Amino acid sequence: MNEQRGSTEQPLAEAPITDRPALPDLARRLLAVDTGGWRPDVVEALSRGLGWEQGGSADRPVLVTGHSSGDARLRPVGTYEQRYVGGESYVELSVPVATAAPDAAAQAAAFRAAREELTSALGRPSVLGSHGDMGPFYDSGPLWGAPFVRWRGMPDTLELRAGKSGPELVLQPTDPAENWFWRQGSGEEHAISGYFGSSNDPVNAGLGFPGGWRARSWETVTRSLGDFLETLPAEAVALGIGFGMPFYGRTSEGAPLLFDVTCDSDGLSIGCFVPDGVDAAALGWGTVAEHPGTASVWRDDDPVWRVHAGGPGEPKGRALAEMLVATARAVGVGEPTGLIVGGEAEYVDAYHVRFYGLGLPTG
Repeated sequence: MNEQRGSTEQPLAEAPITDRPALPDLARRLLAVDTGGWRPDVVEALSRGLGWEQGGSADRPVLVTGHSSGDARLRPVGTYEQRYVGGESYVELSVPVATAAPDAAAQAAAFRAAREELTSALGRPSVLGSHGDMGPFYDSGPLWGAPFVRWRGMPDTLELRAGKSGPELVLQPTDPAENWFWRQGSGEEHAISGYFGSSNDPVNAGLGFPGGWRARSWETVTRSLGDFLETLPAEAVALGIGFGMPFYGRTSEGAPLLFDVTCDSDGLSIGCFVPDGVDAAALGWGTVAEHPGTASVWRDDDPVWRVHAGGPGEPKGRALAEMLVATARAVGVGEPTGLIVGGEAEYVDAYHVRFYGLGLPTG
């Protein structure tokens, strides 16, 4: 089995960042603005503090930045936000900071370039992860992936988030965003998607974590695992981290290692460990000869069965998930709760990561 992956920082093609103020300067200006408790006069305060003009309408206010990447958008408290706020009239200000081609590789590179620039200026983010298919306050994210990094603070938090056309810098009141996330821990299937990683940074003191949910059918596992695997290479590149995830299968013989999922800047590879008598080839698995991209991950014969699913935008998540579920059932895993994510998978670089969107137990 491969060793736990950490940082995947390697040179990439330069991301297509368009004209705008230097990101560190923009980030500091956002953090320095008096948001006034995010109450009605916040629009005037923000526009005055940033030197931008007010625009849009009452229900869709914008601040006209003059940048080619787009104007900043304020999100007023509406039906979906009301129960999570404590007097605020707005829950975020989103500033597009780059545009890129719509393909996953270009979007991931643009996000990574912005993240590296901000990290150099602000330090390591205290929180990172993926919003999955359900962003804050039930917003939908881009199909290529939904990575985010966050510099948590009080009363406001700064987040770099994947937007529809490129990365966006988001200033938000901390309490409503965290209240929304915490309340998603209802236990219902797909209540929370994506994954959430936090560091031991003192700024994370008091950070709450919602309860997870458990898949109740193999179809649910197939969907959640497919969604996760399809975007993982792009998100690994964007976040600059690598994933090393063992999966164990509980059978009448115990809970041996079944899969080893590894993903970094070289792409997504999955190794399979099945007992004699299981026809792995018939289930869709190949060898190193058929998947030479796995040679840098494992030795030639351990594991014998493997696939290399490719880099950003290349994995076929549903097909991969169907293969993993079929394999788990073929070796005798009788129910979804018998597919277990190894606890070591939760330690990624300097972060403790909770894989909420999988709906699988960890042990």
